[in-house]
Order: sequence, then C-alpha cells, then structure tokens
Amino acid sequence: MQYPLEKRTIEFSKKIITFCKKQEKNTLLRPLIQQIIRSATSVGANYYEANGASSRKEFRQKILICKKEALETKYWLELIAHAEDAHREELRSLWKEVHELTLIFSKIAKSSE
Repeated sequence: MQYPLEKRTIEFSKKIITFCKKQEKNTLLRPLIQQIIRSATSVGANYYEANGASSRKEFRQKILICKKEALETKYWLELIAHAEDAHREELRSLWKEVHELTLIFSKIAKSSE
C-alpha cells in the first residue's frame, strides 16, 4: 500500500533531481548539487523504510531521520540560492515543500512518542 506521503516524498525527490539537472556543473555548484541530491532523496527513502518498520521504536527512528534529512536539504537549498542567481522561484518552491515536509515529520515523530 502506498501512503500519500510516500508519493509526496518521491515527487519531491524527482523535483530536486530535475532542478539539479538544469544547474551549471561548475566547481562551486557541483558539490552542493551532490549533497542536496543525497539528502533530498534520503527523505523519501527513509519514509519508505519507516512504513516497513517492525516496531514503533524503529518507525520513530526512521521518521526522525526523515526530519533530519529534510532539514539538511533546506540547508543545501539556501546555499544553492546564494551561489546562483537563476531559478529563484523554483528554489523558493522547493524550499517551501521541504519546510512543509519537515513540519509533517516533526508532528509524526511527536505523536509516535
């Protein structure tokens, strides 16, 4: 069974990948792009794992990792926005989505205590 948040996290990962494909691969942006792809795609991967958790404790741990990776993704988005002048609206949209995901994972973690 696929949960709506699974779909949302995979769509977010795809949007990040699409965004990164458009970026110039210069010495400044290359490491930032590599980092954001890792953290953004990890959000969804860990959420999928959380849904397959064998205990409540394991579920909560995976959700906390989702939150941590979402926060890291926000960090990389801020740095990319600082490093490049184009695509400001797309960056805002991505930041807004990952911020909402962070809030959702915070709420899930709190309610699973």
